[in-house]
Amino acid sequence: MPVRVVKVSRPKGPVWSASPALALFSGIWVSMRHLLNNLLHFLSGGQDFTIYFPEQRFLQAPALRGMPVLVQMENGKERCVACGLCEWACPTSCITIFPAETDAEVERYPRIFDIDMSRCMFCGLCEEACPEEAIIMSRQVEISCYSRDGTLWHKDDLLVPVSDLKTRTDHLRETYER
Repeated sequence: MPVRVVKVSRPKGPVWSASPALALFSGIWVSMRHLLNNLLHFLSGGQDFTIYFPEQRFLQAPALRGMPVLVQMENGKERCVACGLCEWACPTSCITIFPAETDAEVERYPRIFDIDMSRCMFCGLCEEACPEEAIIMSRQVEISCYSRDGTLWHKDDLLVPVSDLKTRTDHLRETYER
């Protein structure tokens, strides 16, 4: 049994909330107003808001994180030293690395470097963990395929020359300086 009941007075709502019919007509009015405003703006020679995708591309920000790729040095070899930090930092465990030894200036290299793009969530943690700037989130976002086998990208598929990644590397170096 309650000891004391307090009645709260609520402020009156807008007029159109009094009945469902008024609320419906109010919503239609707002939609028609925006439609006519955009139509008149378009007919007067204003901006066309449509981007015709295959022919036109939208302007991408430098911070865009596309699919992760391996950086290929000028001599054609990968920059990766197979330390495994990107594999460890990946929350979805989509990166697989098997290292191998070599007699070159870089003592180790990834014999197998695979990324399962069906599991990758493009978070960029692999990029942040890499001490050699060997794995970078590229600007490539169109990676669809027809089978699950197509989502497994191997080392040869992931190698991208460093000159093609200039926008992203410049952005990364700016954020490192902050």
